[in-house]
Amino acid sequence: MTEQPLPPPVMWAQRSSVVFLTINLEDVKDPEIKFNKDSVYFKGTGGVENKNYEVTIPLYKEIDPVSSRSFNRGRCIELLIAKANQDEPYWPALTSDKKKHHWLKCDFNKWHDEDDSGDEGVGGMGGGDFEEMMRQMGGLGGSGGKPNFDDLEGDEGGDSDDEPIPDLE
Repeated sequence: MTEQPLPPPVMWAQRSSVVFLTINLEDVKDPEIKFNKDSVYFKGTGGVENKNYEVTIPLYKEIDPVSSRSFNRGRCIELLIAKANQDEPYWPALTSDKKKHHWLKCDFNKWHDEDDSGDEGVGGMGGGDFEEMMRQMGGLGGSGGKPNFDDLEGDEGGDSDDEPIPDLE
């Protein structure tokens, strides 16, 4: 009896004109990837246990299969999927079915919100700068990325950490 193929772990993010999919499987030899106007198909053997994986992802909207690309990076497979209508708003979900898939997660390293200024398009796959994001949120101030606790109150009586360390005997 052959083993039923499993869905691989998939992460996704998007920009106005493209969707990024990352299939997190190592060492997939000769993966089978098909781009259809309303779905993406993946089949391959890989991962630590060299298991069979297969999934058809029904997409929220139509894509351009001819302009879509896949890249086998060894540690993962990255798909760059061109949206058919690049002027429409961001998709609210990756899939057309309303199910929550345990194997599908958001890729926050590549994610940009629709209202973010400076949408880099395809070239900006790296994601945002964490320190800059924290500065914008008021989390790190202008201290060069290091938090400053000098303004904390309620420390009048000294701190036990300020006492000298006794010698070892």
